[in-house]
Formats: sequence, structure tokens, C-alpha cells
Amino acid sequence: MQRPLRWLWLSLVVIVLDLGIKALASAHLDYGRPLEVLPIFNLTLLHNTGAAFSFLAEHAGWQRWLFAFIAIGASIGLTIWLSRLKRGETLTAISLTLVIGGAIGNLYDRLVHGYVVDYLSFHWGDWYYPAFNLADTAITLGAVGLVLQSLFDSRRPKASQAASKDEPSSTKGESSSTKGDS
Repeated sequence: MQRPLRWLWLSLVVIVLDLGIKALASAHLDYGRPLEVLPIFNLTLLHNTGAAFSFLAEHAGWQRWLFAFIAIGASIGLTIWLSRLKRGETLTAISLTLVIGGAIGNLYDRLVHGYVVDYLSFHWGDWYYPAFNLADTAITLGAVGLVLQSLFDSRRPKASQAASKDEPSSTKGESSSTKGDS
């Protein structure tokens, strides 16, 4: 890839959409009151002081800073990874930028509000999936993309294996006997 950091525009799109939708949800939804969209889907404004699935939400507030530092570290690390991608690693680039955008969108909420604004709520009868937002969706899609890319890569023959298969058999024998002679 000639300029892999050019993909950061996708992170910016995720951040702008995420923060815009969170602002709309905060302005137009009553906290904790579901607005039914479909029989299995509500818009419900909630504030999450924890991580995914409200992990550590019940603690005194230190987790806000822990998750902020994790988001900053992950964004820096993923941006470095993105900068080192080679041509043709498009799925990886898209996946990384989705995760970066989602992490920064939620980081903004943590730093400015002290919690993450969630508003998407799926349910089946009395069972409710934890509420989430566009940033969480971007992070999840990015993670799925990275897993898929990993699976594709594991099925692809390695360059060194392909090179050794192309090597003539007489050369293979010579190189192994040469190693044994030294």
C-alpha cells in the first residue's frame, strides 16, 4: 500500500457520525426510556461508565481513566500497524481504521462526559442485549475484519514455503548437506 495512513479518513467518518448521533440521541431521547422502533429494537439513551457489557461500571470512577489510556494506547498502536501495511492489505486497513475511529469516539465520551453514550438496544421478550452505539459497532466490525484477514492469511501459503517448493530438488539436497558439513 503506497500511503496506508490515507485510510484514516474512515476513522474520521466514524468519529463524526458517532459523535453526531450521540448528540442527537442525548438531545431527543429521555434517559432510560425506550423508544420502540421495531418489536426487537429500541432507541434507549443510557450512560455506560464501564467497558463492553458495562464491565467495571459499578466501580468508583478509576475505570474511566483506565479505559481512556487503553483507547489512547490502542489507537496509537493500531495507527503504527496501519502505517506499516503493504499494498493489497485493504481489509486490514479498513478494519484498523474502524477500530481506531470507534475507540476515539468512545474516548471522547469518557473524557468529556465521564461515560459513554449508548442508544441502540436489541431485545427478545424480556431479554435485553446490552445497549451500544455506532463506535462499538465500528470496533466490532473492525475486529471481525481482522479475524477474517487472519483466517485468509492462514490459508494462504507462506512466501518461504512457496519458495522452498519452487527450489529444485538438487539444490535442496546440496543446502542440507552443506549445513551438515560445517
